[in-house]
Amino acid sequence: MTRYRREAAGDEISGTSSLRTRVGPIPIEAPIWNRFFTVAPLVLVGTKEADGRFDVAPKHMAMPLGWGNYYCFACSPRHGTHVNAARHGEFTVSFPRPEMVVQASMAAGGRLPDGSKPSLAALSTFPANAVEGVLVEGCYLFLECRLERIVEGFGDNSLVIGEIVAASAEEAAVRVSDADDAELIRAQPLLAYIQPGRFASIGESLSFPFPADFRP
Repeated sequence: MTRYRREAAGDEISGTSSLRTRVGPIPIEAPIWNRFFTVAPLVLVGTKEADGRFDVAPKHMAMPLGWGNYYCFACSPRHGTHVNAARHGEFTVSFPRPEMVVQASMAAGGRLPDGSKPSLAALSTFPANAVEGVLVEGCYLFLECRLERIVEGFGDNSLVIGEIVAASAEEAAVRVSDADDAELIRAQPLLAYIQPGRFASIGESLSFPFPADFRP
């Protein structure tokens, strides 16, 4: 394993290899996340409005929670998605393809004074099966969730956690034991959000080099 030591008042790190990397501090008085790039998923979260309509909004601070069937996303209590999920107790998650990035962006459009979101006209939806909600046409993976809890206290945001009560996917996007994972990803590229403000289509991948004694 490479051993590192700090150099010159902590602004340079060197290892046993020839690689030398200069490291400097990032002020933490303000949020740090716009100072560098990080990779995240991009999903479309569907919720039911108070008037019975359905809203769809993009989220990138979203992920499975643990190894069980739970899914979560960060959201501000000021946003309709948070309000709707807390009130209705259900939400859906649709995973868009790279070619759907414009539609996903449109789902972030503003609301009119009557609370409607005209930009949602860019999305076609169909009813969920196990919850009262909608899923977005053209996506490759769909989750239907019942609200498990909302954890508050992360600054201006909360963590909205749902238990997955139904899941479905396009057959061509599902892993099978006798198929090559690299070929599957090449044929079904994944959409990634690169914070801040960029996206990528992931079609090339390599097996992760787990240690021989690794146990998940």
